Amino acid sequence: MNRRRFIKASMALAAACGTPGLAGLFSQSAWAADGGIADGSSRPFDFAQLQEMASELAKKTWGGAPRPLPGALTGMTPQAYNHIQYDAGHSLWNQIEGRQLDVQFFHVGMGFQRRVRMYSVDPASRQAREIHFRPELFNYNEAGVDTRQLEDHPDLGFAGFRAFKAPELAKRDVVSFLGASYFRAVDSTYQYGLSARGVAVNTFTDTTEEFPDFTAFWFETPKARDTTFVVYALMDGPSLTGAYKFTIHCEEKQVIMEVENHLYARKAVKQLGIAPMTSMFSCGTNERRMCDTIHPQIHDSDRLALWRGNGEWVCRPLNNPQKLQFNAFNDENIKGFGLLQTDHSFDNYQDVIGWYNKRPSLWVEPQGNWGKGHISLLEIPTTGETLDNIVCFWQPEKPVQAGDRLDFKYRLYWAAEPPVRSELARVYATRTGMGSFPEGWAPGEHYPETWSRRFAVDFVGANLKEAAARGMEPVITLSSGEAKQVEILYVDPFDGYRILFDWHPTSDSVDPVEMRMYLRSQGQTESETWLYQYFPPAPDKRKYVDDRQMR
Repeated sequence: MNRRRFIKASMALAAACGTPGLAGLFSQSAWAADGGIADGSSRPFDFAQLQEMASELAKKTWGGAPRPLPGALTGMTPQAYNHIQYDAGHSLWNQIEGRQLDVQFFHVGMGFQRRVRMYSVDPASRQAREIHFRPELFNYNEAGVDTRQLEDHPDLGFAGFRAFKAPELAKRDVVSFLGASYFRAVDSTYQYGLSARGVAVNTFTDTTEEFPDFTAFWFETPKARDTTFVVYALMDGPSLTGAYKFTIHCEEKQVIMEVENHLYARKAVKQLGIAPMTSMFSCGTNERRMCDTIHPQIHDSDRLALWRGNGEWVCRPLNNPQKLQFNAFNDENIKGFGLLQTDHSFDNYQDVIGWYNKRPSLWVEPQGNWGKGHISLLEIPTTGETLDNIVCFWQPEKPVQAGDRLDFKYRLYWAAEPPVRSELARVYATRTGMGSFPEGWAPGEHYPETWSRRFAVDFVGANLKEAAARGMEPVITLSSGEAKQVEILYVDPFDGYRILFDWHPTSDSVDPVEMRMYLRSQGQTESETWLYQYFPPAPDKRKYVDDRQMR
């Protein structure tokens, strides 16, 4: 599954244009008097109107896949597409003196075939004007596009947008919306990583996954010194529509998005994902199977973190399994969750292309009570870093029926670290390797009759030294097998404690082993909860292999 080709689901805006009271939002061209790039006629706009638009659209049949693009844009290579650059002199807020923010648009082409419409909104008058596509907004460079083929397509639209913040205006973007309902943001490293989505539909069911599109955006014009901007979005897909409001704070070290969405179901949805995110985990300290490269680790995120409704903090390291795995973590009124990149040391990646040490984490903070449901985690086997193979979202317990309306509010924090942290000790790293031999000794020769898998879980923070002095113990729970050779070691370089244990099988089963551990001292919990899913090898593979050739 290549989750970076966002060409699955879309809509025909002609259907919206035929809806009574909504056609005025899609105006014909009339050049802007102020010289800006918004050249459409002025029409009233507000969020309530957009919600009504999405509601009415849900009562109509989905418009289907995107219409074909002009021949000059079909079959473009990634290299050719990347040659097309937006002209910064035509950026959305280019005429605002001393501006801190600006917006540019992506060209349609290659896999980005959905024609997205863009509007500029005056926040005082609440008047919106459409920004129509025209070739002079772009520099085509060496893309090999015959722009004469594009001049007869005033409805071509755009593929998405990206936002810039001073002092890097027009040089390095901090927010990007491109492809279906996918979007990303950066922290102070200006390095993109994992992606978020507007919604996930049937990601892991017996039906085909849907990828609803953002089909139109409305941008409120900010004031010169503002570092926050508001953008509204219309979503449409086979099973649902949506009205979104994004309040995007472009801060010095992070981007924070306040999201309000209203979803309208066309038909029943088997699996609805709220605040979904997609990431990549190829290999890391705990999973080395796909790390036969010069890089010690390759991943956008290394763990799923949960702050459960009952106050428990959970760390679940990610895996690159040999076969697809789906896990659901039940909860009620979850306080927060996210896919985190906690290791920011270049030495642990040695990657000068992907710069994985700079990739941000993404934390979801629900607003209000979300009720009962579960965090869904899908881990897809991948052979390398070009495929996003991790999907995570909140799934409400109540099934979605045709005609239902669902409303959610939440904040997204794109930063190196989440905005909240447990007062308990936290998991620093997870490592696995051969077991059944003392640390510091060679495996195999003296222990031929046993096989086990060793786990080393490092904890840092809080008052672990005081807890250890009182008598600290790891509480380990396994769905199968036994934990033996349990050790607690203080490790000075990271000023924390390493818990070592060997997992010994008690059967020939190769079913995943669910592991759970936390630290306790005199009945008091001292750490967050470590969860792990281990995939034991087949019985004939449970042995130490010595391939030395001495002569």
